Amino acid sequence: MSNGNLKERLENCEHYQKFNAYKNKVLALSNESLEKTIAVALSLCFVCAILVSFAAVALRPIQATNKAMDMKKNILDVAGLLGEGADIHQEFADKIEVKLVDIETGDYVEDMDPAQYDQRKAAKDPEQNIAIPSEKDIASIRTKAKIAKVYLVKEGDQLQSIILPIHGYGLWSTMYGFLALEADGQTVKSINFYDQAETPGLGGEVVNPNWRALWQGKKVYNEAGEPVLTLIKGTVDESKPGSEYKVDGLAGATLTSNGVSNLIKYWMSAEGFAPYLDKIRSEG
Repeated sequence: MSNGNLKERLENCEHYQKFNAYKNKVLALSNESLEKTIAVALSLCFVCAILVSFAAVALRPIQATNKAMDMKKNILDVAGLLGEGADIHQEFADKIEVKLVDIETGDYVEDMDPAQYDQRKAAKDPEQNIAIPSEKDIASIRTKAKIAKVYLVKEGDQLQSIILPIHGYGLWSTMYGFLALEADGQTVKSINFYDQAETPGLGGEVVNPNWRALWQGKKVYNEAGEPVLTLIKGTVDESKPGSEYKVDGLAGATLTSNGVSNLIKYWMSAEGFAPYLDKIRSEG
């Protein structure tokens, strides 16, 4: 359709004629007119809404790409594989194997694509989650996904480390992170919280590299197979028996420290990844 034909059709359109007449009426009003002020304000809101909507739609693919890259970066970081200036996507593809695990049985789920699975969304979906009884919900998360996404670091066929997604409530927020374990499924390699809103300088110190370094070499389970790794008030005396199950608490952030202890105990228990880790150990 030519521009001339389009213009002619618009001019013959009753709604366009009414709009055009009203526009001319408003423009003819005094700038102090209430009607003109309201009309201009509404028009401005309408135009801004269109621009914001367009920007949100146009930027969505970029946001999704950046989110995926940030997640891979955090996984490589907790695995100790984040090199300076590395190609994040390539490093992740070369060094990390992604698997889906049935939380209740500890078995791998082979009929689903890990790349298309979002565990955080699944935890909010009644068809994909499990409601946690209040007496067992020490991490204060209410529901959990039936299937979890885990990340394996291997050299050839040899398992080097296991990276598990963990989350639980602190003082102000649900803290989402990763716990990296050695191949024994018992010894901590690292921990990292990539999404949290705790108090900066206090509970927010969960992202401090110095505090994260205190976790390396700690043990999750005692001799009875119970998850006992916990944060304490003050500093751990490494010379005392049982120090391998303790990490320095966050100064001035008791509730955040308790939240970290609780989420570790929950996700390392039979309610979380214990069945999976048992299978890992039994398979050598």
